[in-house]
Amino acid sequence: MTALLARFSSVTKRFDADGPPALDGVSGTVATGGITGLVGPDGAGKTTLIRLMTGLLLPDGGTLEVLGLDPAAEADADAIRAQIGYMPQRFGLYEDLTVAENLTLYADLRSLPQGERVATFDELLTFTDLKRFSGRLAGRLSGGMKQKLGLACALLRKPRLLLLDEPGVGVDPISRRDLWAMVQDLTREGIGILWSTAYLDEAEKCDSVLLVNEGKLLFDGKPADLTARVEGRVFKLTQTDRRPSALLADLLERPGIIDGVVQGKSIRLVLAKDSTPSEEMEPTPPRFEDAFVDILGGGPGGRSRLAETTRRIEDGDGSVIEARGLTKRFGDFTAAGDITFSIPRGEIFGLLGPNGAGKSTTFKMLCGLLKPSAGEGRVAGFDLRRDTAAARARLGYMAQKFSLYGDLSVAQNLAFFAGIYGLSGARKKERIGLMVDIFDLERHLGVSAGTLALGFKQRLALACAVMHEPEALFLDEPTSGVDPITRREFWTHINGLVERGVTVLVTTHFMDEAEYCDRLALIYRGRSIAAGSPDDLKASVAGPDLPDPTLEDAFIALVQASDAEREAA
Repeated sequence: MTALLARFSSVTKRFDADGPPALDGVSGTVATGGITGLVGPDGAGKTTLIRLMTGLLLPDGGTLEVLGLDPAAEADADAIRAQIGYMPQRFGLYEDLTVAENLTLYADLRSLPQGERVATFDELLTFTDLKRFSGRLAGRLSGGMKQKLGLACALLRKPRLLLLDEPGVGVDPISRRDLWAMVQDLTREGIGILWSTAYLDEAEKCDSVLLVNEGKLLFDGKPADLTARVEGRVFKLTQTDRRPSALLADLLERPGIIDGVVQGKSIRLVLAKDSTPSEEMEPTPPRFEDAFVDILGGGPGGRSRLAETTRRIEDGDGSVIEARGLTKRFGDFTAAGDITFSIPRGEIFGLLGPNGAGKSTTFKMLCGLLKPSAGEGRVAGFDLRRDTAAARARLGYMAQKFSLYGDLSVAQNLAFFAGIYGLSGARKKERIGLMVDIFDLERHLGVSAGTLALGFKQRLALACAVMHEPEALFLDEPTSGVDPITRREFWTHINGLVERGVTVLVTTHFMDEAEYCDRLALIYRGRSIAAGSPDDLKASVAGPDLPDPTLEDAFIALVQASDAEREAA
């Protein structure tokens, strides 16, 4: 029998008296023995609600009850914190301490008795598969291992309620599956889980979801009940005569089509109510993501003003980005070994791989940010060893982590990067004005970049990377942590730029994003273990046990096959 662990009714919270509320009359519950998904776009109010439940923030209105106590009361808040586990959105551990030292520190903070520590640490390190890394500095862990360590620290005293604030952000598909399996094991012990996420494949696995947007609750119930709202309105269109992303851009501008995504050579479309599909469209089962976008009013459309205002690159059809035997060693460790590929003009090439596989190392070598130990990289015909400055002037770079200047305002960042890329005078003013308009940055111009919501940080980072109209665009996990609507907006721009002749190299952990790539390379343990189109990789693992694999299925199967070959050797 389930019991309620948390209840909130008509909760409101404001941070700015003149602005909209972060939470506006939100109500819901969290029960034992299940996973409640707190789902919504960036800035929807998810983190605010979780912090209210811990007593770290106080509500402006409404009531909250956690474990039968009031988190707004100081004495109750202390009692609540002793019985819950909390894993914040940002990595909250100490990167200059080892895994074991972090566990010891958090055991001290949670007053875990000395006599219980050896057994508890052993159990948690085994549970998270971190025992062999107990002596490694937390800052040197991969993204997936950092999240596992955060989970271990949240479980030092077995909680009645576990609050997880976007635990899957920046984590590869294998690590995300591991995290999910761990959390499902915890529910079997009667622990209640609140899992905040903008990843809709995660939301679909939850027992119930609370869908919030702009501080308001839009849905409370089982994921399947929300998915049912688009039943009969989701279709697949398969064609071979046009680039899928270009066709999708046209389709999204047609009346009656409210959303669409690329899936290899096919396009998945969601139609508005009472819209009639064309003869070429085949019905396909709806997903939670289809209903999510529908309830938010549809996607951003297929038009990219960024692409429309970018010069068309016409000069030649040769390779724009080349890796020839690229290798990087750090002492005895080979982070990337003998990486070779060539990307022609106007192509999207994706690098996939687990956390720590060598993707970012390869990426940084091709950007001229990291000197290779062997091999060579070329961008727009320039050798990155000899002509680094000339090569960098032809490319735009968006880093995995927000790499702009947090203490500078949005306007100051735009001006600084315009100067770095050689823009001046009227041209500089024109391009900055366009970026402000296209990425909706006007009302944030005076705001310090470091205080922006994640979605606007990413918009600013992309604006800074493209304002000088580069031939090659390097995007290192450009949409990690942002919501599906913002991700669609980004890919509308990326696909539009490619149609103008821009060449794109992208890393991503989103397998649906990888479907937009013309070709992919799967990097694992520093080497390329598979390459081809998204459909090629899926076909390579298809069989009786996996007749219609997804790209995530292919990713995991290829990594597992590589491990098996390594063990056999």
